[in-house]
Amino acid sequence: MARHQGIDFIFRIEGKAVSLRSIEDNDLFPLWELIYGKENPEWKKWDAPYYPHEPIGFETFSEQIHKRLSSTDVQSMLLIEKDAEMIGIVTYYWEHKPSLWLEIGIIIYHPEFWSGGYGTEALNLWIDYLLESMPLVRVGLTTWSGNARMIRVAEKLGMQMEARIRKVRLYNGEFYDSIRMGILREEWAQRS
Repeated sequence: MARHQGIDFIFRIEGKAVSLRSIEDNDLFPLWELIYGKENPEWKKWDAPYYPHEPIGFETFSEQIHKRLSSTDVQSMLLIEKDAEMIGIVTYYWEHKPSLWLEIGIIIYHPEFWSGGYGTEALNLWIDYLLESMPLVRVGLTTWSGNARMIRVAEKLGMQMEARIRKVRLYNGEFYDSIRMGILREEWAQRS
């Protein structure tokens, strides 16, 4: 494993349309621009828009990414690329690590790459990688009822709706449900 200024770069996972790869230091500024370069980015309307999108400076962002990537044995964030262009990220976080309760996420920053199957393929690669790398029993995904595309992607991947917490997400004066979806290791193995 090579180290470069605190970021491990280990591998690339190739799919048919997209690839996932480790984040390198020269990716940090373009990634920061994708996230904070616009005041009201289109992607934020779908990615937990009920939380404020508060810009941070590049140095702070860089420190946060370095800290995040160096704090886990299995990388917790990978870039999504389409034809060598950075289009998004996949992530995971521990809801409760002692019980191996892990949740995944995805953001595709460019609207022109939405609804083209890229997110589905990226999450398929990501779940495969996580289940191969960790002794997980389940992989979960949490979204909100206003993001029908994300719910459809999770369903395509074989995830089941495990919980609907009604009217807990307030966005633009309207209440939405929080949606928890998940798939067990054995269910994932059966669908593959």
